Amino acid sequence: MNPLKKLFKQTAIYGLATVLPRMISFLLVRVHTDAMPPSVYGELAVIFAYFAMFNVVLAYGMETAFFRFYSKSNDKERVISTSLISILTSTLLFMVLALVFQDSFASLLNISPKYIKYVIFILSLDALVIIPFAWLRANERPIRYAIIKVMNVVINFGLNIFFLLLLPRIVTENPDSIFAWMYEPNYQISYIIIANLIASGVTLLLMLKPYTISSYKFDADLWKQMMKYALPVLVAGVAFTINEVFDRVMLEALLPEDIADKQVGMYNACVKLALFMTLFSTAFRMGIEPFFFSHAGTENPQKAYAQITNYFVILGSVILLGVVVFADVLKVLFVKNPAYWDAMSVVPLILLASFFLGIYHNLSVWYKVTDRTRYGALISVIGAVVTIFVNYVFIPSIGYMASAIATVLAYGTMMVLSYYLGRSRYPIPYNFRKILFYLSVSILCSALSFYVFNRNLILGIVLLLLYLGLVYKMENATLKSIFLGGKKVQN
Repeated sequence: MNPLKKLFKQTAIYGLATVLPRMISFLLVRVHTDAMPPSVYGELAVIFAYFAMFNVVLAYGMETAFFRFYSKSNDKERVISTSLISILTSTLLFMVLALVFQDSFASLLNISPKYIKYVIFILSLDALVIIPFAWLRANERPIRYAIIKVMNVVINFGLNIFFLLLLPRIVTENPDSIFAWMYEPNYQISYIIIANLIASGVTLLLMLKPYTISSYKFDADLWKQMMKYALPVLVAGVAFTINEVFDRVMLEALLPEDIADKQVGMYNACVKLALFMTLFSTAFRMGIEPFFFSHAGTENPQKAYAQITNYFVILGSVILLGVVVFADVLKVLFVKNPAYWDAMSVVPLILLASFFLGIYHNLSVWYKVTDRTRYGALISVIGAVVTIFVNYVFIPSIGYMASAIATVLAYGTMMVLSYYLGRSRYPIPYNFRKILFYLSVSILCSALSFYVFNRNLILGIVLLLLYLGLVYKMENATLKSIFLGGKKVQN
């Protein structure tokens, strides 16, 4: 099979595994914002920001290291066993220490002590499935990966619906119901966290196979090599997570206490409308990451990498403009509560930031396949510095707009740095005239639609149709050559 065809096929399946669960989770934005005022939703957003940061710490780059060593090792069982023992040991150590010092842990994170045990158990369960999921991807089993990912979110979604919508109604209409014992008023955050805990537990049960087939032989030398590769990935991951979610924590810390959680809640809800770009970028990344490693040793892989980036920018530019044009339609569908709409002005900026991040992931192939992950760490750290600096300086004066601007600047900086550092160390023939053309036209049309035309839907649709016509005219032959076969067209 044409390697590009194989890439798009796997990306489609991983896309399902990513898009469908996140779309289901996205529906929870409507459930949560209907059930909670912005201030309570803001408190929940800060808790989930810490989830994201600790998930990275507890993975400590081992997933990426597993991919790298599993793909090139002749003794794959040795890689599996060493990785599993490493994750098991670190996770159990974290869980024990966190439970022993849970009050201090809660105080450090500024999380209510009533939630902290749930948080610790969820983090531990999620850490234990890191290697099993990586094992599925490395063995090119995307269908099973997709089924389990979807099942996790379906369980979580169903429990959220039950706890937040059905349970209050059942108990109100029938106080003597058998479900009355589990109902507590103003218990929304706890219910949401409990739903996550149950879903994570079921997922671990479904992902136990690597644990049951492992020989549990620990290779200390291999582990040292893997950690040498993984630690820069950890640094990059922490820095990346700062770029992704730390603005919620900083908003809560830097804004006046009486408005902080409300601002976080509004910002977090409207940021979710950029999910469509995030979904596309994530699905694409999950498809190309194994592709990058498996084709690194083939003849002239750089040409394929350049083509992939071209296609990403073309598709991403359409998504950017499409979501901007229909932003007001989407807000009514997914964030119906008008109390959250004041933060809609951040949507185009967050979409653009997510687009920059996706381009950065495509450009980052050079340091991954050449084992120079320290550059990835350096780039992400610089991005994190930009995020923290801009948020710290401007949040007190312009609130959540500072967070949106910081995200664009951080990911834009990372994108540019990756290109300039990589062009001399692993040259890839990117067609930057085409990339910059699509990017510039999409940003211009988005700005016109959202800011100049004041989100007028008719004018926005006209711009979108004109842009789609431009893309079709320029790319029709190339796309046909990929999906239908025939003569290749050079980009």
